[in-house]
Amino acid sequence: MNPTPPPAAAGTSPAVSAPSSPDTATTRYVEADTVTGRVRGLWRGEPGSGGSAAFLGIPFAKAPVGALRFEAPVPPEPWEGVRDALEFGATAQRGDAGITLIPEPSVPGNATLNVNVFTPVPGVVDTALPVLVWIHGGGYVSGSPASPWYDGLAFNRDGVVTVTISYRLGFDGFGHIDGAPSNRGVRDWLAALQWVQDNIARFGGDPSHVTIAGQSAGGGAVLRLLAMPAAQHLFHSVWALSGALADVSSERARTASARLARLAGVAPTREGFASVPEETLHALQSKAVEPESADRLAGVRGLLDDGLSWGPMIDGDLVPDPTIAALRSGAGADKPLVLGTTDDEFTMVLDSAQRKLRFIPAGQALAKLDVPRDRRRAYLTDNAAQRRKGTAAVLGRYVTDVVFRSTVVKVADARGAAPTWVYRFSWPSPTRRWALHCLDVPFWFDCLDEPHVAAIAGDAPPRRLSDAIHGAAVALIRGDAPGWRAWSDAPGTTRVFGGAASAPDVIADGYRSVRTLV
Repeated sequence: MNPTPPPAAAGTSPAVSAPSSPDTATTRYVEADTVTGRVRGLWRGEPGSGGSAAFLGIPFAKAPVGALRFEAPVPPEPWEGVRDALEFGATAQRGDAGITLIPEPSVPGNATLNVNVFTPVPGVVDTALPVLVWIHGGGYVSGSPASPWYDGLAFNRDGVVTVTISYRLGFDGFGHIDGAPSNRGVRDWLAALQWVQDNIARFGGDPSHVTIAGQSAGGGAVLRLLAMPAAQHLFHSVWALSGALADVSSERARTASARLARLAGVAPTREGFASVPEETLHALQSKAVEPESADRLAGVRGLLDDGLSWGPMIDGDLVPDPTIAALRSGAGADKPLVLGTTDDEFTMVLDSAQRKLRFIPAGQALAKLDVPRDRRRAYLTDNAAQRRKGTAAVLGRYVTDVVFRSTVVKVADARGAAPTWVYRFSWPSPTRRWALHCLDVPFWFDCLDEPHVAAIAGDAPPRRLSDAIHGAAVALIRGDAPGWRAWSDAPGTTRVFGGAASAPDVIADGYRSVRTLV
């Protein structure tokens, strides 16, 4: 059994359990300083034998409630004594998210702006290890930094201090509100990264050697930060897994917020929205962006044409330009970037429709999504292998390509000569058929033994694949090249993780099949 925790300092709140210790018999408490006070974490394992310390739920800003609900993040108040950092802090995600591909629990409470730090050298201020900061996904409306998959144990083993951060979600984080700061969720990212700059040396990390990484909306977040002038001093390299950009126009954001206000029965102002309980707005925010058309495909077309409804907004201030345009103009050009996707991010969504779609020609199905004739002909020609798997597979791949895979090419091309490496994750799940969304995450974190992994990766996921992609991540974080030729040196060059045994690991034009969409 773990020893009974000592009393917590004032201001802490209970949350879910800390990550389990590799050897609970050796669990002990460790402490480190922050600029606002001392924190107490847990050491997992024997010192010097691959163990690490976990400091959980450390606030980087005050709880965004009351007068601070729609405000930019405000630094936390200092505390006296030692504050327990033994359990995950509150999450912006509320309630049971249901069965998801990544286990991301919700933690109740108001103090949702917090960080988790995993380090092999707690309190050793002169170690200066490279730092990884992870931003979770969830479409900018869900997700949690408290996932067991995001435990930094493997990166700690490889000499990398790891931080996972929280941020406000959905309307609270990204909705337009007259009289309130824009892009509050983005401001949360910046505040958390500033916390890392101010504090990570006390956990053995080097604030001048920070890599930001994320998956799905988290991948979109790190690309957005790469393209933001205000963020450039906060990190030195980027890895984007399946990056989902939002780049919501100000007009679209205003329209969605006005509709949400009508649904809630209030004025579309800060005062109006503040009068509505958080859970009410959360329940209405998806309805506020649903298409008003009765056409069942209207929502799919909206996603393909306009992207995600909640997320970073082009506000002309903090976020002055769309991501691709900013990258094309040279933003972040001094920072190495690795980005890629799984081969069939969302193809599994249409698996249940295979029988219904088997007699409908793929070209006809794409026409229903308003794909122009010339484009669909070229797309089907470039995706002949997928076409042989049936119309459902083609439609799923098309959605995957528009939302995720074409972004890789657009970003890499926009960066020009800036150091950029591109990859694909091609290993198909033995339980879910496809190289699907989120499948790469446990390989990237090298956490294949975590119990939830088997549901998506089977009982015997290949260790060599984890070694390869995790090793590439560690190389980038340490300041080295990830291990294959850069796209910026030879456009199209792509590392394929988990491809067929007879196929080369690096191919000349790994995203050729999406060129018609770029």
